[in-house]
Amino acid sequence: MATPIISVRNLGKKYRLGFTHEGKTYKTLRDTIAHSVRRVVQGAKGIAGSGELLNNPITQSHNNSITNSPNDSHEFWALKDISFDVQQGEVLGIIGANGAGKSTLLKILSQITEPTEGEIRIKGRVASLLEVGTGFHPELSGRENVYMNGAILGMTKAEIKSKFDEIVAFAEVEKFIDTPIKRYSSGMQVRLAFAVAAHLEPEILVVDEVLAVGDMEFQKKCIGQMGKVAKEGRTVLFVSHNMGTISRLCETGILLDKGKIIEMGDVNSVVRKYLTMPVSSSDIDLTLVQNRNGTGSAKFSRVITRNGDGKVCDTFTIGDDIVFDIHISGGNWIQSGRMSLEITSGEGIPIYHLVAYDAGFELSNLMEKAVVRVILKQQKLYPGDYYVTLWLADRAYEALDHIFNAFKFSVIEGGSLLTRPIDRSAAVVHEIPIWEIKAE
Repeated sequence: MATPIISVRNLGKKYRLGFTHEGKTYKTLRDTIAHSVRRVVQGAKGIAGSGELLNNPITQSHNNSITNSPNDSHEFWALKDISFDVQQGEVLGIIGANGAGKSTLLKILSQITEPTEGEIRIKGRVASLLEVGTGFHPELSGRENVYMNGAILGMTKAEIKSKFDEIVAFAEVEKFIDTPIKRYSSGMQVRLAFAVAAHLEPEILVVDEVLAVGDMEFQKKCIGQMGKVAKEGRTVLFVSHNMGTISRLCETGILLDKGKIIEMGDVNSVVRKYLTMPVSSSDIDLTLVQNRNGTGSAKFSRVITRNGDGKVCDTFTIGDDIVFDIHISGGNWIQSGRMSLEITSGEGIPIYHLVAYDAGFELSNLMEKAVVRVILKQQKLYPGDYYVTLWLADRAYEALDHIFNAFKFSVIEGGSLLTRPIDRSAAVVHEIPIWEIKAE
């Protein structure tokens, strides 16, 4: 059997909640080489040789200990006993609820975060797209950032130049390519970041749900590009909450829950396992969610789901009212905020797009902490699990916080609108129209 391009054995990552390393500062590779990039773009040799190390196989073996913690009860294992292999050309989907450890795993594989224990073997260059603007230096222009990222991947200036026009065209940022990245919107940043990661020919492409920031057409373009990358024999690791996309794009899957692998193998089997997992909670702490996008000026902090009687619950029958109490923090400066909820089925099919502005509702003069209540009256969803994506923006529609599939709830048979047994596959939404008959 061929040697895996990625091999992970007994991987674990432990955090100490509320613990920091006093007095330490960290200097990133991005900051170290950023001042050299302008000379690379202008024709100087710049960062010669930076790719030699990155082109060699990477082996990391860790048995680190975190000390000086006053209370061991504050230990938190984000990952524990993770072992798997990925073959060259394989497209692997990694799924799980928020907080399952998906983003932590990708950050370790991308060498952004160091594991606490275990061994990782990686052959080839890794291009990662884990959040908006990953790997970009805000003070450099789009052009300079393209060259910097290529240099980090070990590419020569000539190689980057040959791909440059294709990258810019894909990202649709031609007019702004010489503008500093800090002036870009989150959508522009993610378009350019994806274009760089996908076109600079890494052996391994790692993508973590950042596509939720782009519009639908760009998301389709990205999915197509990832499929093209896979057909060229390169390896793709893809995290998504959209089970339809995972099933279409990936061949194999890994299901994480509370930092452990609970299912691994054929992607369709893994997706089925995920969709049958119980709803975790009706009172969700969103401050722990790492996989989110936006400026962070205001954030979703908590969601409580209730029925029409005010009872906290996450399971409803057809015809029940569903009440979402959505807590927002840090938004005291918002003059006229925008907010929306998107509800999708477990298969990733959009059902409802609930936009506050459509109802004439704006988050005017939002306080430091506020609760927005959204009531879905007499919902008509057929039995199944449903996922809710949260989006918050300022008046100019710049995303402040965007959590894809922030939480889920369930609908079961019964209720005031429908008591007969039904076939779940027959439909998504139940509706009773006006029925009439007359003679011709």
